[in-house]
Amino acid sequence: MTSNTFTIRGATVIDGSGSVGVKKDVVIVEGNIAEVGKLIKGNERGKIIDASDLTLTPGFIDMHSHSDLGVIADKAHLSKVTQGVTLEVVGQDGLSYVPSNEKVQAELRAQLYGWNGTLNDHDWNFNSVSQYLGEVDKGSAVNVAYLMPHGTIRMLVRGMNEGISSAEDIKKMQEILRTGMQEGAFGMSAGLTYVPAMYSDTHELIELCKVVREFGGYYAPHHRSYGAKIFESIAECIQISKESAVPLHLTHCHLSAPIYHGRANELLKLLDDASSQGIDISLDTYPYLAGSSYLHMMLPSWVQAGGIDQLRIRLREPEVQKKVIDALDHTGSDGNQGGVVNWDNIVIAGVEKAENKKYVGIAISKLAFSQNKLASQLYIDLVLSEDFKASMVVFGGNEENVRTIMKDSRHTVGSDGILHGDRPHPRAYGTFARFLGHYSRDEQMFPLEGAVNRMTGRPAMRLGLQDRGFIREGYRADLVLFDHESVADRSTFESPRLPASGFEYVWINGIPTLEKGERTDFVPGKGIRKTALTNLGGNNVK
Repeated sequence: MTSNTFTIRGATVIDGSGSVGVKKDVVIVEGNIAEVGKLIKGNERGKIIDASDLTLTPGFIDMHSHSDLGVIADKAHLSKVTQGVTLEVVGQDGLSYVPSNEKVQAELRAQLYGWNGTLNDHDWNFNSVSQYLGEVDKGSAVNVAYLMPHGTIRMLVRGMNEGISSAEDIKKMQEILRTGMQEGAFGMSAGLTYVPAMYSDTHELIELCKVVREFGGYYAPHHRSYGAKIFESIAECIQISKESAVPLHLTHCHLSAPIYHGRANELLKLLDDASSQGIDISLDTYPYLAGSSYLHMMLPSWVQAGGIDQLRIRLREPEVQKKVIDALDHTGSDGNQGGVVNWDNIVIAGVEKAENKKYVGIAISKLAFSQNKLASQLYIDLVLSEDFKASMVVFGGNEENVRTIMKDSRHTVGSDGILHGDRPHPRAYGTFARFLGHYSRDEQMFPLEGAVNRMTGRPAMRLGLQDRGFIREGYRADLVLFDHESVADRSTFESPRLPASGFEYVWINGIPTLEKGERTDFVPGKGIRKTALTNLGGNNVK
């Protein structure tokens, strides 16, 4: 008997494929699933767990996570452990901390503070994908996969400057991307409403995705508009996928703008037409109507050009402020999907200064009214006061669209969870429990097997994993044991850090990170590296 040998007896096993759950016994030995079936009584090994009233599934895969620093800084990582997540895909939205050099990393730390905060006293001794994943290998609550962030790559070559990349620029970017893919990245992400990626053209993205193709990776864009030009933006993503022959994974694929409420079927028809042409498409969503980001993202790209240092100086100029206010309130800002800002929907989620704490949880329109100030002026003043460290929650969205998209056969689950801030979006702590409890069990939108498939088998196939995502003999023992009748998301916009309920055990590589509902001290998570070309075909199980 060893400390990481378990017999899970009598669980309803949902194997991740979408197949109907069956009562089985599962044996874990030395980090692997050793047996799946009905054991003869007395043949149990290791610690015996009576799971006769519980459900056993593969560990959940968060296809869109912003735990880039969280997995290093927070060894408990309750947000994900308490809802069954065993693998997170980071490096999202085209912006993360590697590959980098001292100058680029300093810029990224400032730009992304509202997403991730900082590591405080932790040594920032990583500048490459290999070094970052090595940092994860030292001990993490979850496994971590990495996407090469396009915006970060562009910063290494062109800084934060506007303009189209030259052929020489693209060649340099390709070499940086190739190195990251060789070091284990699973693909490339892009954040085309964020600087500096906002300045890139379609040709640049196609040429970079051709490198991703060499390694069997995928392209995961935050596309150019989630507002008025969303269909044109998705069409560009499809073009990039087609011309580079790289699978397309649409991140946080929502349709929230008021003009598109109730029109999700039009979006899915666009994807169906592309799929019929042989383009491999998948997507992820989170089960909430609101979104979230750092507060200064809504500024026009022209004022953000050159980076935080220049933005800090430029935005204090009265004439610049007038032009910014005009864009935010009248002509539209490309930082806000090209539209004007609805200040009723922008709620302060996180600030650093004590004097601004009173603003947390309040809409900018309400704050402006209470101070007899123009909302856009208050916004600029707060961005400057916080030195670009504030974050926001953006309300809106359409429940009909959320439900229609999550029913799609290409759908996977991504929390898009931001862990930093006073009141971050509750999706970080609640996404997976909400899919299982609210939408699958209570609303009966899809059977439990379908919900699990979206969190396990489908994302594993997109990533090309050969040993995770399913309950099969020989696979790594990344597993979740829960009570389906009591699973629930408890996090709210007012109390966003309440852990999910109903989860009994979570194992990573056969080691429990959650045991009898309590977090253990173990940190068995590792950096997961893509090492070979694989077939990344989609899974159409409903």
